[in-house]
Amino acid sequence: MATHQSAKKKHFMNMVSDTPIAPQPNAQDASLTAVGRVIGDLRRGMAIVLRDGTEALLVTAAESCVDPRALTLLTDTDVSCLVTAARAEALGVDPIDAAVVAIDTESGIDRDAIATIIGEATEDSTLKAPFAEAANGLQQAAVEVVKLARLLPAALTAPIQEDATAFAQQHNLLALDIANIARYRGAAGELMDYAVTGSVPLEGAEDTKLIAFRPADGGKAHVAVIIGDPDPKTTILTRLHSECFTGDLLGSLRCDCGDQLRGAVEAIAAAGGGVLLYLAQEGRGIGLVNKLRAYRLQDNGFDTIDANEQLGFDADERVYAPAATMLQRLGYNRVRLMTNNPTKVAALESHGIQVVDRVPHAFPANGHNEQYLQTKAARAGHLF
Repeated sequence: MATHQSAKKKHFMNMVSDTPIAPQPNAQDASLTAVGRVIGDLRRGMAIVLRDGTEALLVTAAESCVDPRALTLLTDTDVSCLVTAARAEALGVDPIDAAVVAIDTESGIDRDAIATIIGEATEDSTLKAPFAEAANGLQQAAVEVVKLARLLPAALTAPIQEDATAFAQQHNLLALDIANIARYRGAAGELMDYAVTGSVPLEGAEDTKLIAFRPADGGKAHVAVIIGDPDPKTTILTRLHSECFTGDLLGSLRCDCGDQLRGAVEAIAAAGGGVLLYLAQEGRGIGLVNKLRAYRLQDNGFDTIDANEQLGFDADERVYAPAATMLQRLGYNRVRLMTNNPTKVAALESHGIQVVDRVPHAFPANGHNEQYLQTKAARAGHLF
């Protein structure tokens, strides 16, 4: 018995390495570092300098700006509030053929206007006479980088009329060239060259190991839950599960995530083994705080897709390249995928994983999530 366990452990440890492999510096690495740093500052409520050739903007996230006049004091220029076109229309602005718009009011952009724009105002607050114009490329990049920080896709910007590098140094701000944003996006799904492993017996699946993979951008780790000892030469039962704090941990009845997570562990154990990938993509990729904002909109009558779009996000911001990479590094290339979502099947196959079979993975409604499940079927194409 001891010899068998030792052989299994050796096989398992051969699949991954606990030792970091130092990557060779390249342009993509530099872009990850540059964007990662400005994202950190934006999340802390700081401003950054965004550059495109000779043009530059002072940028901060609208949701964390205490007083927009601070941007004017630094630049001696007017402040613009940038939002997605969908968010602008939700605020009553006439539709504009542009992905991002610069929104303004007759009285300008102040803290009360921002609170209304980002949906944090009191119920009786209104945005008086809002109007907008299409944003330019630099302004669009400002919204993009705020969104990458998993903040509401709304940015406050002010043009910098002096040398941007000198301005950034004078005010101790980080500066970013917008070309780095596209390179950062291109690295979505890349993982650092190491994994950390540990044995974690689960209820109903005691022979379980966890392997944590950290994304190349330094974000939250994705975790492979290996149940049993699935043979890479076979077609393994697999589940891609995006994290859901409210459903997985607290047992929220607004969704079916908790049922799907525990049901997947139970089904994989009953099948003799397989892999569950727990992906750090809370709230369909918009993060926990924004998911709670979406819940508030759902309480006011919007469905789960419209709520995300009202906030300025896509209906589903998740990516599945990390899942495919994890499977490939573990040596698994053929799967039976437990899902109701055809997008997951297509995404894995597009990244080189053969989905031999789609295994339905549905659970009964509970009295609170009927509309949620209906929306997934009717608008997101889930198969129940």
